[in-house]
Amino acid sequence: MQIGLTQELKVARETVHGFYLEDENGHEVLLPGVYIPEGLKPGDMIRVFLYKDSESRIVATTEKPAFELGEFAVLKVKEVGKFGAFVDWGLSKDLLVPFAEQNAILQAGELYPFCLCYDQKSDRLFGSVKINKHLEFTDVQLEVGQEVQVLIAEKHELGIFAIIEQRYSGLIFHSDIHKQIKTGELRKAFVKQVRDDGKVDLLLEPMGYEQSVDEHSDILIKALEANQGKLKLSDKSAPESIKTALGLSKKAFKKAIGKLYKAGKVEIDVDEIRLK
Repeated sequence: MQIGLTQELKVARETVHGFYLEDENGHEVLLPGVYIPEGLKPGDMIRVFLYKDSESRIVATTEKPAFELGEFAVLKVKEVGKFGAFVDWGLSKDLLVPFAEQNAILQAGELYPFCLCYDQKSDRLFGSVKINKHLEFTDVQLEVGQEVQVLIAEKHELGIFAIIEQRYSGLIFHSDIHKQIKTGELRKAFVKQVRDDGKVDLLLEPMGYEQSVDEHSDILIKALEANQGKLKLSDKSAPESIKTALGLSKKAFKKAIGKLYKAGKVEIDVDEIRLK
């Protein structure tokens, strides 16, 4: 039985401490009584996560951890102790991040990206902040324009570092960020470029989106300038009114307004837009 993974096991027998579960090879593990769902009985199958409790015994739990072996998650540090930092990963026992697996001393209360790792010698799970050690940088199986799922990991001097499909290193440059994104969130992104070093540049919108938004923003700016800095249009306006005034669809109009507003170039009222 491999700790750090969710497995489907069979309920073998009941004891005063809980149910013993077994795998297809007859290996057993205890599911403590506190985790037993109502109605569970011997012979049933149940999905559980395996880890070691505070007494270093392998146990099963129905609690769902933030990540599993080899996966990445953004977690908050609860405290820093003698042997490293402890983070909340969704289980009753906090996860240890040894000092040797930290790039710098972690701070309590702060969020960091971690990888869940296994030490075969000690038969223990641990967290690591040395993310690049656990990502793939050769034979990156991604294509330009491909839609991917990313974990927004942390801020970088050049932009936002993201983990792609739990496998690859990605970066969203500051110049390509036109919407609010939050550390720790999972979202879709698009491959802008796969570099020779195996790192990947990302976009938050499909390829060609920025160019079209820029063109539509120019149309809107010119229309505002031609009307003394005001247009009797808003995101509540009828699509026909927008089409007549600007030649844009309502969707393109709203995207252009959003970009100009974030850039501080326009003000938006209930029924009009104004140049700043």
